[in-house]
Amino acid sequence: MEQETFPDELADALVGVQRLIRRRLRREMPAPQLRGAEVELLRLVVERPGIGISDAAKELFLAGNSVSTLVNQLGRQGYLVRETDPADRRAARLLPTPAAAARLTEWRTRRAELVRRQVSRLDEPDRETLLAAIPALRRLADTLREEAE
Repeated sequence: MEQETFPDELADALVGVQRLIRRRLRREMPAPQLRGAEVELLRLVVERPGIGISDAAKELFLAGNSVSTLVNQLGRQGYLVRETDPADRRAARLLPTPAAAARLTEWRTRRAELVRRQVSRLDEPDRETLLAAIPALRRLADTLREEAE
């Protein structure tokens, strides 16, 4: 791989893997089908219950009105509760429902099993290379997040 093509090839590989994982999981998960942005918002709200819409938008790098739309959709599906923030009656806090936590647990379990199966099909040197790359990929994600903030 040439040094000048490395960034494009890395980005394409990462996007391709993520897209295929998401598509496979979407097919296997029970209804309702959730889009990637909906899953990301659910993950954030489960990790940070009580987060506001504007903070969620910043964290996910989305517009506030996009997050509001996602909140409305997830609320109708029984995954999120939107309540008034007692400290600021104009703001809303987002809380996960038990159904959201269960959905994410199932999603994580299925994702881990899918990746485990596929990685086991690789030869040992490829598995070792992927394992060794994880810290660098995490640092890359951190620098991307820092730069965006």
